[in-house]
Amino acid sequence: MAREGNNKKGKALHIRGLRQRWMVNSVAPVGVLLILVVILMAAGVSEYYYGSMRRGLEQRAQATADAFGRYFSGSYTEYYQQATNYADTFEEKEIIELQFLTTGGKILVSASNLTTGMSPGTGDISDAVRLERIQAFRGKDPQTQENILSVSCPIVTDGRVVGVLRLVTALQKADRQIFVSVLMVAGVAALCMALILITNLIFINNVVEPVAVLSSAAKRISAGSYGTQVENRYSDELGELVDNINQMSLKIGQNEKMKSEFISSVSHELRTPLTAINGWGETILADPTHDPVQMRRGIRIILNESRRLSTMVEELLDFSKMEDGRFTLQVEPMDLQAEFEDAIFTYRELFRQEDIELHYEAGKELLPPISGDPERLKQVFCNVLDNAAKHGGAGKRIDASITVEDGMQVIRIRDYGPGIPEGDLPYVKQKFYKGASKARGSGIGLAVCDEIIKLHDGGFEIANAPGGGCIVTIRLPEQGE
Repeated sequence: MAREGNNKKGKALHIRGLRQRWMVNSVAPVGVLLILVVILMAAGVSEYYYGSMRRGLEQRAQATADAFGRYFSGSYTEYYQQATNYADTFEEKEIIELQFLTTGGKILVSASNLTTGMSPGTGDISDAVRLERIQAFRGKDPQTQENILSVSCPIVTDGRVVGVLRLVTALQKADRQIFVSVLMVAGVAALCMALILITNLIFINNVVEPVAVLSSAAKRISAGSYGTQVENRYSDELGELVDNINQMSLKIGQNEKMKSEFISSVSHELRTPLTAINGWGETILADPTHDPVQMRRGIRIILNESRRLSTMVEELLDFSKMEDGRFTLQVEPMDLQAEFEDAIFTYRELFRQEDIELHYEAGKELLPPISGDPERLKQVFCNVLDNAAKHGGAGKRIDASITVEDGMQVIRIRDYGPGIPEGDLPYVKQKFYKGASKARGSGIGLAVCDEIIKLHDGGFEIANAPGGGCIVTIRLPEQGE
């Protein structure tokens, strides 16, 4: 019961966490985008309304100021009289305040007669006189604290400013209209956000529940319940995921069984060199005479066994990759003959120390490059040469050659040992198979070599040579796929 409660609690936490991440990563960016859209729309609407009002006032102010400038003769009395007449007949005084000001910023004539003699104090008046061009102001009226829009246009006669025409309008209605427009945009954005939120919640709930079930199944598998199967009730990608989980569960069970067999098969092979290394190490340490000959012999054995152990470990790692599909090639244009000759020259000196002669015969023509993995192919060459010395070293001779035959580059390595029993030949490339051979090793080196050559679309053949000994033939296509 406690475990079931913990599972339910973990499932709830998993669902909550996944839903939160989905909301943060999917819905939150949309919300931020909608907020930015509302802000930009608000700025655009404000600019549209205020800009339209400003341009309309500027056109009217400029036209009136130009008319005054053309007919004004320079007399203050005439200027005052004309301004008064125009203000009295101004038809839009209910919504627009018309003002004529002196160059010092004092109101001379006002359409409403309420501000005559006052100084508005806004910057558009002084700027219009100083710059001699129309100027606008939007903000708080210093006198009434009302939000206004004003336009001041200089009245120019004979190249000098004789006064200022100013149009003023309150922005209360415009602000209200802008607020309503922005509120409508915000409402639409809120509705969109609500729809997005609802649809995402429905979607994530439909996704999270089966994911939680799969997560629970995966935990059971990881806890050792191999072979656990999940009921598949879906026909979409989730159904495919369930099938993959079920297949994975069966595969893990098979792999566990194979792992046990694998460990059992190689444990003896790994124990032998370790025993030799440990034994000779203790012998050298316990030798009171420190006999140089004995010590040198022991160190040589330790080195040889270490080398064999390293080779087996590398083979096991390659075999593990080959079994689970991680065994891949790094294909590139390469000189096969050069790589093969490198392996020949490397082993020639090692074989000489064991009184084995290595004869190499190159073809009479230069071989063209092929597509292959140099490191993997050199691994094959070294493994085959090492096997030739290990199993056929009694013949004291190994022959190696490379030629071209029927569009294939062919490498042959032959030893002059006892050869392979005919009954063992069909199985020598199988994993762990060693047949009647008493030589130590993991029994998977040839299986790895065969896999490497197959990945190169080539052939790997092992046979007994006429006259005794074993011959290995490696065929690789000149033009790689």
